[in-house]
Amino acid sequence: MSELWRLSAAALVAGYREHAFTPVDALDACLARIDDVQPRLNAFVGDHEAARRLARAAAEASAVRWRAGAALGPLDGVPIAVKDNLHVAGLGTSWGSALLRDVVATADEVPIARLRAAGAVFVGKTNCPEFAMQGHTSNRLWGTTRNPWAPALTPGGSSGGAVAGVAAGCVPLAVATDGGGSIRRPASHCGLVGYKPSAGLVARGGGLPEIFLEYEVVGAIGRTTADVAAMMAVLAARPLAMPLRADAASKSRVASAERPTAESPMSSIEPPRARRILFVPRFADHPVDAGIAARVREGADRLARLGHEIVEHDRFELAEAVNAHWPLLSSAGLAWLFANPARWPRNGSPANAAPDAEQCSDASRAALERGRTASAAELFGAFEAIGVLRQRLDAVFAEYDFLLSPATAALPWPVEKSHPLSIDGIAVGPRGHAVFTAFANAAGLPAVALPCGDVDGLPTGFQLVGRSGADAALLALASDYEARYPWTPLAPL
Repeated sequence: MSELWRLSAAALVAGYREHAFTPVDALDACLARIDDVQPRLNAFVGDHEAARRLARAAAEASAVRWRAGAALGPLDGVPIAVKDNLHVAGLGTSWGSALLRDVVATADEVPIARLRAAGAVFVGKTNCPEFAMQGHTSNRLWGTTRNPWAPALTPGGSSGGAVAGVAAGCVPLAVATDGGGSIRRPASHCGLVGYKPSAGLVARGGGLPEIFLEYEVVGAIGRTTADVAAMMAVLAARPLAMPLRADAASKSRVASAERPTAESPMSSIEPPRARRILFVPRFADHPVDAGIAARVREGADRLARLGHEIVEHDRFELAEAVNAHWPLLSSAGLAWLFANPARWPRNGSPANAAPDAEQCSDASRAALERGRTASAAELFGAFEAIGVLRQRLDAVFAEYDFLLSPATAALPWPVEKSHPLSIDGIAVGPRGHAVFTAFANAAGLPAVALPCGDVDGLPTGFQLVGRSGADAALLALASDYEARYPWTPLAPL
């Protein structure tokens, strides 16, 4: 029983169904694993005792359902971690900021409510940088999170605590947000599956002010594609696609299903077929670590061996304008938030007074100042660039089913640094490692990071991006790839 933390969500559910062990057993194993690795990783934050008390009550209720044969679905009794910018009733939501250190959510926000209704067991909140605005995970309130594969290095960000927890075996799944690659890049740094859904697939509401607007979406992090797909179906609150064989029985089953069943969590994912994939090994002239480039090319070759048509494009500049503008959007959102105290959860500030920016990190204060000084023309330029990008990507996806690229340009870097200072021997700025991901957020496209090998003992991954609404097809392709080329999902911590 002590080794249950090693199992995937699907394997845990299979054990529950066979009465080999219970959700309480699984929770105990995961909590013991957290106790073991937390001092080395600092993945979890907040009131641990409150989280454990609520988790145990949820696990006990799930065990009763499984004994009665009344399980709620493929996540019933599964331990799940929650990024600390999503409200879970009864737990704190600090957003990585001392300004919100005393905030305790009184209700779940919509995605969390859906997971709770599916029987998920929330084991705790995971660390993120302040306001989830950085590509590494460190803040003044909770400290720095470390990579389970190499604790001297960062797991990336902003979902660094989430990926550290999943890769270390603390939980099989984590729910997180992605506003420019915050799921996909950390997943790549930790050898995990990271999924960003199409815009609008997962409803928001009842949470923190959305300073990233609709560009930030709620997605899933896991060790297997099947687990991630099961979570995404619950978050979407509907099956993702009709089965390929639409006989009368399958039509009836899908039409009547509100969520995937515990017996067939992948039944809503359409089987893959041969696809036409645009392979973009680099964006414009941005450097990519040579080891990452080699592993991603191997991934493209593997997809070709699976029968997909790979078309390589050695010059891709569509994302350049959006990448140049991207930090401005969240900075403007932060400035708006500081100018509207009524939008803040309870934060200890005087009534109708702006929160004290001096309590924030240097990076947050710099972003706030950038947002405050931005002109209307600059903001218009950012939105115009997004509009142009969407039009041009429509033409790309009229010709190709998916786009393949690295998920990140750099391997994990030392935790003391906010970003790598150079990549492949070339000096880069704060977002030099992040050039491949924000365009999918800007265009509202589904994207997944998949492991594709290691570089000097560190995992890395590639990114697949689909047209808007192609979530089921993207998950099917990822599942097909994993079935043929499985990976090692747990860090040797």
